[in-house]
Amino acid sequence: MARSGERKTQILQTLAQMLEGPAAERITTAALAAKIGVSEAALYRHFRGKADMFAGLIDFIEDTLFTLINRITSDEQGGLRQVEAIIGMLLGFSQKNRGMTRVLTGDALVTEDDALQARVNQIHDRVEAALKQALRIAASRGETAADVDAAAQANALMSFVAGRWHQYAKSGFRRDPAEFWPQQWKQLTAGVVA
Repeated sequence: MARSGERKTQILQTLAQMLEGPAAERITTAALAAKIGVSEAALYRHFRGKADMFAGLIDFIEDTLFTLINRITSDEQGGLRQVEAIIGMLLGFSQKNRGMTRVLTGDALVTEDDALQARVNQIHDRVEAALKQALRIAASRGETAADVDAAAQANALMSFVAGRWHQYAKSGFRRDPAEFWPQQWKQLTAGVVA
C-alpha cells in the first residue's frame, strides 16, 4: 500500500500522463481514479478536488522553472547568455513534460477554476520578468544595443516561448518546441546584440 505522499505524487504523475494524450480531452476524477486503480474517494483523501490536483501540477511547474531560472542566473554572468539559457530551458522543459505543457498553455485548464489560469498567467509574468532582468544585465554590460527596450524585448521573447509551447501541444506533440532554436535565437537577437 502506498504511503500518503507517494500516493499524492502518483496521482499528480498520472494526471500529467493523461494530459499527454494527443487528443485534448477533459479529464474526470472517475477516469483518473480508474487509471490509477483506486476509487474516487481515495483521490479525495489526498486532494479536495480536481482543481487542487491541477494546483499541485502548477506548484511543480513553478518550483521547477524558477529553481532552474535561479540556477541559470547565478551560474551565468552574461545577460544575453542568461536569456538564451532560460529560453532553451523553457523549451526543453516542454519537450520533457508534455502534460505540463498543456497546463502552461492553459489548454488543460479551460473547464477548470479560473484561479488556476490566473496562477499560470503569474508564472508567465514571472518568467517574463526574469527575461527582462537578464536583458537589463546585458544592457549594463554593453551586450545589447543602447536603444533596446528590455520590457518590450522580454515580452517578445515570452510570446515566442508561449507560441512554441502552444504549437507543440496543438500538433499533438509532433512539432518539437526546440526545433530551429539555434537559428531562431540568432533571429530573435538580430538588432539586439551590441
